[in-house]
This record gives sequence, C-alpha cells and structure tokens, in this order.
Amino acid sequence: MSDEQDRIYLDHQATTPVDERVMGAMQPYFTEAYGNAASNDHLYGVDANQAVGEARNTIADAIGAKSDEVIFTSGATESDNIAVFGVAERYEDGGKHVITCQTEHKAVLDPCKELEERGWEVTYLPVDEHGMVDPDDVRDAIRDDTMLVSIMMANNEVGTIAPVQEIGAIAREHDAKFHTDAAQCLGHIPIDVDEMNIDLMSASAHKCYGPKGVGALYRRRSRPRVNVKPQMYGGGHERGLRSGTLNVPAIVGFGKAVEIGLKEMEEENERYRKWTDHMFGYLHEELGDVERNGHPEKRLAHNLNVYIPGIESRALIVDLKETAIATGSACTSADVEPSHVIAAMYDDQRAHSSVRISVGRANEDEQIARAAQRIADAAEQLRAFAL
Repeated sequence: MSDEQDRIYLDHQATTPVDERVMGAMQPYFTEAYGNAASNDHLYGVDANQAVGEARNTIADAIGAKSDEVIFTSGATESDNIAVFGVAERYEDGGKHVITCQTEHKAVLDPCKELEERGWEVTYLPVDEHGMVDPDDVRDAIRDDTMLVSIMMANNEVGTIAPVQEIGAIAREHDAKFHTDAAQCLGHIPIDVDEMNIDLMSASAHKCYGPKGVGALYRRRSRPRVNVKPQMYGGGHERGLRSGTLNVPAIVGFGKAVEIGLKEMEEENERYRKWTDHMFGYLHEELGDVERNGHPEKRLAHNLNVYIPGIESRALIVDLKETAIATGSACTSADVEPSHVIAAMYDDQRAHSSVRISVGRANEDEQIARAAQRIADAAEQLRAFAL
C-alpha cells in the first residue's frame, strides 16, 4: 500500500473532501440535536426544523432565491430527475417537447431518453469545439409545444460555463420552463436565479465540500410560478415535492459548505486558476502538443481537461495510482465507452486520449508541481511504449 503522503487528490469534480468546518457544524445533529425535523410537537423536532430552516435560508440567499423555493433532495441526480420528469408530466397537456444538450450529465440525458420511450420528443443540441451551446440553436429548436429546456450551467468534464442567462431568456419568451444542472457551480461561481432567468436548478453538497447524499432543487414559485409533479410520495415533506425524513446533519453541512464557499470563492478561484494554468503550461512544455478541452476563458477555475495525443487515458490513469485524476464523469467511470462530452466536441479518438484534472482545497502548491511532473513522465513513458 502506498504512503498516504505520496497520494495527490486531483478529482475534486467527482467529489470533494468534507471541510472540517462543515464537519464541526454537522456533529451536534448526529448525537445531541437528533430530532426529526417533521416532529414539531416537541423541542427536539423544533430544534432540528430550525436548523434545516437556517440551512435553507443560507442556500436560498446564495442563489438569490426565496427560502420556500429550495427543496432538499438526496443529490443533484434526484434533483435533475424531479425537474425533468416533474415538469414534463405536469405540463404534458401543453406539449411533449424537451430541449437539452448532447454534453449534459447522464442524470439529465437518461431521464430524457426515458421520456422518449414514453412518447415525448427530445432535441439534443450540439456544442462547438469549446463545449459551448449556442443560444441561437436553442432559439431555432424551440417550438410552441416545448415545455422544458435543460442546459447545464457548467460542464462536469470540461468546465465550460454555458450562457444560461441568454438561454433562460429565450425559454421564457416561449413560455418554456428552464432548468439548469448547477452541481459543479454552487459555491464555486456566483449564481442569481433571477438575473439568469432560471426556473429550476439542481445542486449537490458533495461538490462544494459538503457531505454526500444531500442536494437541492430550486423551484421558482413566482414570476412565473413553476409547478412540478412529485416523483416520490409518502408524507408530503418539502412542500409535497419530495417525501421522506430529512437528513438533518447533512442539510446543516450543506448550508455551512455553501456559506464558506461564498465567502472564499474569489480567493479560491484565483488560486485554482493559477494551479490549472501552471499544470497546462508544464504539460505543454514537456509533452509538446497537449491541448486544452473546453473554453479557454469561460470555464470553472478548478477544472483542467487536457488532450494528450499518443496516449490512452485509462492507461495513464492506471500508471498514476497515487495521483487521482479522471477520464470524465465519476458517474460513468466504470463505463468503457469514451467520454460522450469530448466525443460530442471532437471525436472518439480525442476522447480516448483526454483526462480531467480538478484541483481544490485538498491541494498545495508543491502537490500541483509534483502531480504535473508525474503526469508528464507517465505520458512520455506511454508514448515511448507505443512506438
């Protein structure tokens, strides 16, 4: 087994370590204030409900929403499913057409495929070589029977930040609901649901140094009001949209993680951009023809997705056992198919030779330099072996 100090974690877009301050906030709700938030007839439940309310307010304030517009879920995948199925089923009398994008997360693409099986029509928009959706393509695709447009705020593989404000405005012009998967964004970039014309938004705590197993769905309640058909029944929790006993410690942790993320966002992004730029520069200098996947400017600061010609990405990852990087989405890491995101931007060949590096709070300057050297050395060896 390798020495723990030799390990370098560069897969923060798959998941982040729980911040110690988040752990501290969560701890009392496991062993002391352990009441059920729905049990309002005694103080244990009242205390739990109050803690949930405070976390809800924190998250709502962070995105410019009202507290009653934030629904807690088990994570962004569940939030995506509630948004896609909930809107489609609620508004099916007005039309059965959905617009999404070829590079969406599987948590949106798979529900869309299921809708197609049920008789809905789905338009999958292309992206350019930077992974960017063209708002004009949305405008051209939208129809009178389009009830939902779902375009992610920032891509989970290449980090490209979409023009969500423009897309949301187009959807609103045509009375379609606009949903965005912001799992990679909350706590990392500024979000304002009103300015961005967002009707529904998915988020997840474990992408911003909170615990796994908790997320949120923002659902607009006015101007315009968005109605969603529940996908889970049994108790009417979360305004009837998501029944089930709330995970109070995790929700408290989620709120704390978002609070910290907002305070430290600017400083962290400056550090992360310096690290990803350094790594790209080093790899380019050492390997020659390395290229960045994703938008050069409109991207998440902590993301670096690189194309290294002449190597097979999975072979590189196997060689780098002590350095955690990825080929794409963590949710499809067991899949032998190439990244559908890179393939949509370029082709399968490039997808087979691209890796995602995502930095974060677990890193230090020395680790970044050491990891860049490890990746370059391993890639050189693979290229030599292939000759």
